[in-house]
Amino acid sequence: MSLLNKEPVKRAEKALKQFNETLSVTELENTARTAIDAATSLNCEVGAIVKSLLFKNGDSYFLCLVSGDKRCSLNKLKKFFNSKDLSMASPDEVKDQTGYTIGGVSPIGHINNLQILVDSSLNRFKDLYAAAGHPNCIFKINFVDLLKLTNGSLEDIVE
Repeated sequence: MSLLNKEPVKRAEKALKQFNETLSVTELENTARTAIDAATSLNCEVGAIVKSLLFKNGDSYFLCLVSGDKRCSLNKLKKFFNSKDLSMASPDEVKDQTGYTIGGVSPIGHINNLQILVDSSLNRFKDLYAAAGHPNCIFKINFVDLLKLTNGSLEDIVE
């Protein structure tokens, strides 16, 4: 069975197509589980890979989209939300909140409505690549469209 027929991949693709018919999900021969793997598979800079990181703030969750060559800053997030009770979500929480498993978490097509923060450092690249529901599936998008598609707010959230 093609990975493109898997439910999480179809969910990401549906969200993508609703936004823009010309965008599509690509199945890679090699894994894109990590930003480095993805950059190697796509022959692009690691920074052009969008990492989708789920965090927990008390009882609520939010997603951070950061450049593959950057680290998300917990301190900046704590200031942003004015909260000390912030942590990375567990793999089970990621699956429950987004419908995706770690390594294939897409910035779109979540099963729950999530607040999304997009790091401004992603703006350095013409083309960005994000996971599409499976470690071997990605989609290509530009920065402006990523912001529109995710309805994300542009923030400085990296170290």
